[in-house]
Amino acid sequence: MQGPYAVRANPVSVRSAGLKSMNWDDLRFFLAVAAAGSLSGAGQQLGVNTTTVLRRVASLEDDLGARLFERERTGYRLTTAGEKLVEALEPVDRRLSALPRDFAAAGGGAEGIVRLAASDVVAASLLAPELPSFRCDHPGLELEIVTDPRLAAAGAVPRIGNPLKDVDVALRLARPTQGDMLMRKVGEMAYGLYAVPAYLEERGRPRQMADIAGHDLIGFPRTETPLGPVWWFSRAEKSAQVALRSSSVTARAEAARRGLGLAALPCILADADEGLERVFGPDMLGALEMWLLARNDLAQLAHVRAVMEFVVEAVKRHRGALEGRVQEVMELPPQSRPNH
Repeated sequence: MQGPYAVRANPVSVRSAGLKSMNWDDLRFFLAVAAAGSLSGAGQQLGVNTTTVLRRVASLEDDLGARLFERERTGYRLTTAGEKLVEALEPVDRRLSALPRDFAAAGGGAEGIVRLAASDVVAASLLAPELPSFRCDHPGLELEIVTDPRLAAAGAVPRIGNPLKDVDVALRLARPTQGDMLMRKVGEMAYGLYAVPAYLEERGRPRQMADIAGHDLIGFPRTETPLGPVWWFSRAEKSAQVALRSSSVTARAEAARRGLGLAALPCILADADEGLERVFGPDMLGALEMWLLARNDLAQLAHVRAVMEFVVEAVKRHRGALEGRVQEVMELPPQSRPNH
């Protein structure tokens, strides 16, 4: 079975007022294109060629008597009718996608499989260091951490890209604006501006915002919502040169290590990198909110609750690094008194 809707040898068709005989399996192809934004992406997801995807979408549009996508050079964009159809299908899609996990969890107890979605930085820098102790506390629980780059973005994920589809718990860096789910703000991920010493020696170290003029910057795509560090970058780039835009934190960090310029990076990642120096801290660049999400029904299950508590405790233990408070004031050694 691929996706929420199964392909049948004899597709089910129905008749209803205002509709011709419609193949409901076409909805699966529609959802795939809406999620991928292209025929090729949908084809890869479903394991079919683009001709099949195009034919099935065209069939659905013909059955509904409505245009569901605008064909643009950059891909397929939902029309108003397409957005309405996604909104109607989303609850069904979410419930069907969750059925295997619901049946697996029916036994109760803090055992079973829990799928947790997070960004690469959160997974590697925040969660992974805490996994040994979590494993000791819950030996019967199998945790799958699924990295999703959309969860690292400051903007809202596309409507079809439900943050809890195919996972039980998600930790994302922006407050959700839609969906029936349990939401809790657990902390903030602070950002700073970083570069390698060689770049700073050659181009100079900025001391204030005005000093950014003429520097090379490594930052975010234009499409990201201007929150925190993204908003700061949109101001800084007006007087500087943008060397690279990337939604990948890993790519921005590696570009900075190669001396490409000044990079906007999470403090928990960059402060731990001995090859990078902090130029500005979160007092200037700001932070992104961290939100823990779970389906309301699954949040009551013991094994899902255990993972949620694990995430909350991990954030608490790493709060200093997350907020960029790594340069603690060291106590000066007591001075020896002169002998009189």
